[in-house]
Amino acid sequence: MREVTHEATGPVRLDESDVDPEYGDVAVCMCGLSDERPFCDGSHRVTEDEEEGVRYRYEDGDRKEIEEIRVRD
Repeated sequence: MREVTHEATGPVRLDESDVDPEYGDVAVCMCGLSDERPFCDGSHRVTEDEEEGVRYRYEDGDRKEIEEIRVRD
């Protein structure tokens, strides 16, 4: 399971200009790490060795394990 915090406030509309000329498809980022959002740039590969049940936060390409989650009032 992956928890992703999105900052978008609305939908992204795709059209034929978004189709990758090399691959013939559109890859939409689902991990939230892409610098090309809403499109995938392969950044999800850094998550491949994550441990099950551990929460991580990614900032500026660095991965940090989250030890405690605090809820703000």
